[in-house]
Amino acid sequence: MPQPLPVHIEPITISGGPEKNVVYPRVFGMQDPGVEQFINQEIVYETQQLINMQAEEMPTALVEMDGSFEIKNNQRNVLSLSLSNYAYHYQAAHGMTYIKSLTFDLQNQKRCSLSDLFKPGSDYTERLTELVNEQIRQRDIQTFDEPVVVQPDQDFDIADKALVIYFQLYDITPYVFGFPMFPISVYAIADIIDEDGPLGKMAVNN
Repeated sequence: MPQPLPVHIEPITISGGPEKNVVYPRVFGMQDPGVEQFINQEIVYETQQLINMQAEEMPTALVEMDGSFEIKNNQRNVLSLSLSNYAYHYQAAHGMTYIKSLTFDLQNQKRCSLSDLFKPGSDYTERLTELVNEQIRQRDIQTFDEPVVVQPDQDFDIADKALVIYFQLYDITPYVFGFPMFPISVYAIADIIDEDGPLGKMAVNN
């Protein structure tokens, strides 16, 4: 059985003078124009949410805003991508960056939340919390609180055969640490993942 083709993606730029340059992805050429429109609407919405968040964050004037994106997975009917937005405001101690990820199950034509990746009723947050804290100990990461708790709607993306759980700046670590990211092999959680969902598709060896 042939593998589904990757989604075609092109960059779109929003410019607002010399201080604002936001680049986000647009999918095109999909067989189902309705799904294509849905994905693009979700991407545009989240891109705008990041812009709004930065604009509302500080009372001082915006000096610089840069937005970019990364494609984390584009195979096996799973599209996972992250949008990032960095902004610096006048007289701020430093700039601030936010990341928002979107994962789409193209076969089932839906955007997935973290709970959608697991079997109904599975205590996925407890298992992920355990695995994340194990990595925190192994990597000697200094966190504000112990243990760190993975929330039901925790930020994540999918990168090949790994589920990547991540936290925003200041969520669990000081700013200087950056974005704490915790890759978890699909095989480490194989017993609780939804076999028909995105992680199930990643776990198949072909």
